[in-house]
Amino acid sequence: MTINFRKALILVFISGSLWVLGCSNKQDSSGNKEVTQTTGQKTQQTVVAPEDSTVKYKVTFIELGSVRCIPCQQMQPIMKAIKEKFAGQVNVIFYDVWTPEGKKYADIYQIQVIPVQVFLDENGNEFFRHEGFFPQEEIEKILKSKGVN
Repeated sequence: MTINFRKALILVFISGSLWVLGCSNKQDSSGNKEVTQTTGQKTQQTVVAPEDSTVKYKVTFIELGSVRCIPCQQMQPIMKAIKEKFAGQVNVIFYDVWTPEGKKYADIYQIQVIPVQVFLDENGNEFFRHEGFFPQEEIEKILKSKGVN
């Protein structure tokens, strides 16, 4: 093995390790992992639409991440598209859990890695959770299962 090849290999390994650790709340990352449907127990907090608390949404889609996390940044246009496509039916909320204001939501929703998507029904019950990047098509399947169209 040449010295340049070894250096390149070490650099790739270090970069990859830093990227994985950079998107985790702790020094543990499980990558993209779908977390099975939850039991329907009430979450510790029912989230209300910040802009209009009189609206009753079919689903609240909560994204727990950070503006400094690459997979979280990839979720931003998807959240915007969901908010626009399903306006009035889906409440889209983003919490940056790496800020003092958003850190409490990492505790409330007991997240270990970011990004995490939490879906609440119209009564505030968590019915689905996913860890990692989540494609828009898959999110739409989850939403349609709760009558969003």
